Amino acid sequence: MISRYQKIERKTGSKLRRRFLGGLMFSGMLMLLGKAISLQVLEKEFLQQQGDMRHIVATDVSAYRGKIFDRNGEPLAISTPVKSVWLNPKEVSDVDSQQIVKLESTLKIPRGKFTKVVKKNTGKHFAYLKRQVSPSVAERVKALDITGVHLSREFKRFYPSGEITGHLLGFTNIDDVGQEGLELAFENLLKGVPGKKRVMRDGKKHIIADIEEIRSPVPGKDLQISIDSRLQYLAYRELKAAVKSHQASSGSLVMLDAKTGEVLAVVNQPGFNPNDRANLQGYRYRNRAMTDVFEPGSTVKPFLIASALDAGYVKDGEVVDTSPGYYRIGRNVVRDFRNYGALGLSDILKKSSNVAVSKIANKMPAEEMWGFYNRLGMGQSAGVGFPGEASGTLIDYQSMDSFEQATLSFGYGVNMSVMQLARAYTALADDGVLHSVTLFKRDIDQDSRRVFTPKTASNIRAMLEHVVEKDGTAYKARVGGYSVAGKTGTVKKIINGRYSKDQYLSLFVGIIPAENPRLVMAVLIDDPKAGEYYGGAVAGPVFSKVMGRSMRILGIDPSFQRDPKRPLVLAAQEHKL
Repeated sequence: MISRYQKIERKTGSKLRRRFLGGLMFSGMLMLLGKAISLQVLEKEFLQQQGDMRHIVATDVSAYRGKIFDRNGEPLAISTPVKSVWLNPKEVSDVDSQQIVKLESTLKIPRGKFTKVVKKNTGKHFAYLKRQVSPSVAERVKALDITGVHLSREFKRFYPSGEITGHLLGFTNIDDVGQEGLELAFENLLKGVPGKKRVMRDGKKHIIADIEEIRSPVPGKDLQISIDSRLQYLAYRELKAAVKSHQASSGSLVMLDAKTGEVLAVVNQPGFNPNDRANLQGYRYRNRAMTDVFEPGSTVKPFLIASALDAGYVKDGEVVDTSPGYYRIGRNVVRDFRNYGALGLSDILKKSSNVAVSKIANKMPAEEMWGFYNRLGMGQSAGVGFPGEASGTLIDYQSMDSFEQATLSFGYGVNMSVMQLARAYTALADDGVLHSVTLFKRDIDQDSRRVFTPKTASNIRAMLEHVVEKDGTAYKARVGGYSVAGKTGTVKKIINGRYSKDQYLSLFVGIIPAENPRLVMAVLIDDPKAGEYYGGAVAGPVFSKVMGRSMRILGIDPSFQRDPKRPLVLAAQEHKL
């Protein structure tokens, strides 16, 4: 039986426990209240900042790369917005395997690549899964709503003319940075400046709202170049056909405006399509017309005669005796295709006599002859500003003997690019004025300089018209309705330091119309193997086909009817060497 004392003791203990528990609960409530006040009042700004740091972040905004246009405003290179798929390896540990299979199938990537990317980038917050997917694919990826898989905006470069302008424009890499051609040369102009913006992300770190723009992206500058897409296409088509039909190793073509030095077309073979970067090979995307050099052969003979005329070493109507078809210089011999006998200056170019130009060259001091070649830009870069542009070489006159001087007169001992060769012919086309060359539109060439007298340049052009006559070396280069002045070249290739006996470079350089030049074109076909290899037969037809259409596209009237009393060159005088 419980005593009264025990009852009182129990009652007192229960009351104390209640008071203790009540005090404990009240203290907890006070603590919660205090914490709430602290969070809502005292630490509000700090906590808001911390929350924003986790849900509001700054992100880059890609900038458009500048476009490239031809002289008529046709787009040659443009950037289009695309999406890239990336993932956060730290967020994808619980992704359903079936979802992964669907994602890999949607992106058309190898089975298992998702897992490999995650394992390779463990501990990182970012890894690309696939770059630059189409908008439709991006939408399908978004619809899968896979935790840790995200989309970001990028730009992909597209070239509407593909292979036709590939060598000139070059290409960008997957990050839209120029790697070759004009894309590389003008990277600083074309590239934009990325912007910044604040965005809100949800718990899965998906962007759910734009908060504010911190810095607007600055698009790259557009570039308008001198190329005419219509002429570029013609040149590309005919050069490709010629290289294929003659089973040649390669080919190059350059077309210039005779009055301004603007590059209107520049093409090469073999070609490549900059839109397809899967199998880029260096030998395909090299712009041979600007980077490769060769010995120009007989195409320099007009310059030798022009310089000799201007310096007074030969006279108008000079006749040179080439009998018996060869010319001994010490222990060396210069030969012609056959014995041409006595040749006037016009016939020297028409028959392309090595003997005749060698005799004329040996009348000139080596330094003076070298000076004319140097003023024509030989051994110097054409100054286009293209990456890897060649300078070429020109033999030093101080070490030049009589035989080397003779071989220089018909294009050996000098190396130049197709662009340099075409440029040199502007001096004959524009009445003795040598033009600088440019890839930008211009009306006047402020850097042009005179290298021949107008009379000499006009006279040489008249002589070169005979080259495309029926008994000349370039009858296949004629253009119906238009007068053409041009010169062929057939050059033995150097293989392992020696001149090959069966490998050639086939060349033709032409001016049209001859009496009032508008265009200059140089064509090179490297190592034709289908039988014909002479410049007039291989390179001449390319000039004819391209220029025939170009004249009509540009609206250049057919050549005037010549006065039958007007001779092409002055009457021959009996001056022999």
